[in-house]
Amino acid sequence: MNHQPATSPTRPAEAGFTLVEIMVVIVILGLLATLVAKNVIGASDEARLTKAQTDVRQIADGVRSYRAKNGKLPDSLEVLATKDDRGRSELEELPKDPWGNDYYLREGDRPMDWEVISWGPDGSEGTDDDVSSKAKKDQ
Repeated sequence: MNHQPATSPTRPAEAGFTLVEIMVVIVILGLLATLVAKNVIGASDEARLTKAQTDVRQIADGVRSYRAKNGKLPDSLEVLATKDDRGRSELEELPKDPWGNDYYLREGDRPMDWEVISWGPDGSEGTDDDVSSKAKKDQ
């Protein structure tokens, strides 16, 4: 007798994922990415603002030191990072603000009326996002 194996009418076990399962995973990953991106972007903006506030305080301290030694405000902030005859300066270096702009020294009408300023994220003078070494007054 010639005995051949019978072919099985059943299908082999299915492997892989269905389109619906893949779509559900993609939607979940998209939602998670959105939540993470919101938190990361917000933290980055907050870090830049904190850096600018720290810089203006440090530069303002350098201006106070320069004024105490020389009896006047510096002609520019760059003077604070210039070494004297003994190799000393008020600042190691004059940084740029976190948005890539220069810091500015704004003189007022009186000798003690001055401030160090970053024009903030928009880079425009006199807007609400400016960062100053002066304490903000309640409006």
